[in-house]
Amino acid sequence: MHSSLSISRRHLHRIYLKSFYGRLSFSSRHFVTRNLSTTSTTLLKSPAAPRISPKQQQRQQQPQQSSVAVILGVALAAGLVYSAYHRYTVRPEEETLSPQDITIMTAELAPGRPGSLTPEQEEKLKQMWKLIFQVTQVGVEPAVAPSVTDASSIAPSEEDPKKAKKTSRMSIFSRNKSKSDESSSSSTTTSTAAGAPPNAPVFHFGKDGESDKYGQTKHFYDTLASQSPESIRDTIWSMVKHDHPDALVLRFLRARKWDVEKALIMMVSTMNWRAAEMKVDEDIMRHGEGWAIEAEKDTSDPAKQRLAHDFLAQIRKGISYVHGCDKQGRPLCIVNARMHRQGEQTEESLERYTVYLIETCRMLLQPPVDTATIVFDMTGFSMANMDYTPVKFMIKCFEANYPECLGTVLVHKAPWIFQGIWKVIRGWLDPVVANKVHFTNNATEMQEFVPIKHIPSSLEGEENWTYQYVEPVAGENEKLKDTETRDKLLAERAKLYKEYEDATLAWIKGEDVKAKRDQIADRMREDYWKVDPYVRARSFYDRTGVLLPGGGLDWYPAEKKENGEKKVEEKVQAETTADDVD
Repeated sequence: MHSSLSISRRHLHRIYLKSFYGRLSFSSRHFVTRNLSTTSTTLLKSPAAPRISPKQQQRQQQPQQSSVAVILGVALAAGLVYSAYHRYTVRPEEETLSPQDITIMTAELAPGRPGSLTPEQEEKLKQMWKLIFQVTQVGVEPAVAPSVTDASSIAPSEEDPKKAKKTSRMSIFSRNKSKSDESSSSSTTTSTAAGAPPNAPVFHFGKDGESDKYGQTKHFYDTLASQSPESIRDTIWSMVKHDHPDALVLRFLRARKWDVEKALIMMVSTMNWRAAEMKVDEDIMRHGEGWAIEAEKDTSDPAKQRLAHDFLAQIRKGISYVHGCDKQGRPLCIVNARMHRQGEQTEESLERYTVYLIETCRMLLQPPVDTATIVFDMTGFSMANMDYTPVKFMIKCFEANYPECLGTVLVHKAPWIFQGIWKVIRGWLDPVVANKVHFTNNATEMQEFVPIKHIPSSLEGEENWTYQYVEPVAGENEKLKDTETRDKLLAERAKLYKEYEDATLAWIKGEDVKAKRDQIADRMREDYWKVDPYVRARSFYDRTGVLLPGGGLDWYPAEKKENGEKKVEEKVQAETTADDVD
């Protein structure tokens, strides 16, 4: 079951036409425009044509034929444009787009995703998978498996010699450097990790301002030294969930501007963060809100009780939650800044809830939508609500551990005192992330991003909806206790992982198995929702019917009911003829 996402067809047909025109080469556009102008001028001339001799007529015949060809070409192009316009123009009976329509339209706007890769990007993806397999020792016999810290075992294909000479670029994975290399790159800074295993790869960064903002290179080495290849592999597949495996890998590649080595460092570092530091799947998502309800009542462990209480306080108050979607179909995460008070909740509880909310939002993504929109409602904001620590943690999450998950940030009704705060926060942000931030002052300005009927009334929109938390109910997480069924399902799922890995290895070797890989990915997506209730505690969104069994979404049930009743009424009216009327 899918919700009907309210996106203006008039808005999207403009995007379609713009995309259509943009695909024409510059020379083609220039040729058509120039010749159309010339032909139009010729056709509009009104003086009577003078008599001409047969020779002159013959000389003019060829240009006339060329003009006719141009007119025919323009007519054909106009026909295609009109066809596109007719297809996507607004009709009385079609005010909204279905998820299928969004799939068609968004595909035009989402480069670097599965199905829209350039040949160069596809090659980068192959290189990335090759490195992942070498780190996790997939496709390598255990008896002859090279150490994952051996430079030769994780060296990517040769780079362009011209690029290799640039000291500003991170060198390829190399255990040792020749003397000539050492002398030529004396201006570079070597970055290694304390406690890294012997013969670990060494990276050399230039002095062009490039830096490892979150120390991920060290985390990369630490992960190789402390975790087995099997555990890294398991964490990667655990993070995939219902996503396309390529889509997850491509997030890291896009975040690192298609630099394969940097993307690998970021990805492995993220896996260490998920498994060893935050215990995302093992603890946060498995225990969820149900655990917090029980722990809050347990007086034997005050620290645990406080953590659970503070975690639930954020959910119960509605400080932040996910509701509805914007014009691009992206889930809306609304943060009520005025409800937060510095020091009211522990730092650990704030971080736990931040990760919990981001992971829950991932459950609410449906391809081709792969990002979310955050709305910071700054109504009534004061300095008492400002807390830099959780803001820093949130920034780190999106920049280091959830790359390419943020679509747009709307800062709504920010007071004048926020100007100085924003200057500080902007300095912490990656320029790419900073450019996603937009300021709105009223519902009309927000309507550029979110349909007015989907803007809650609390934000001066038309949707009559108010957040009200629904407490966990007894027995909703019973399947988490059924470890026998869980293990059987995970064993079957492991076969799909192996099948996908084998197909990817064949793809890397040049075999034509793209369709097969996508088919396996689709099966993995469907299979995940069978496993989901055995590995993830139910959330507010499960209890309220937003997230449906099987991964479907129902953001606006009242709207859907209203549209359904309207269609039934129209059908009845259409079936009523004059003969039926007395």
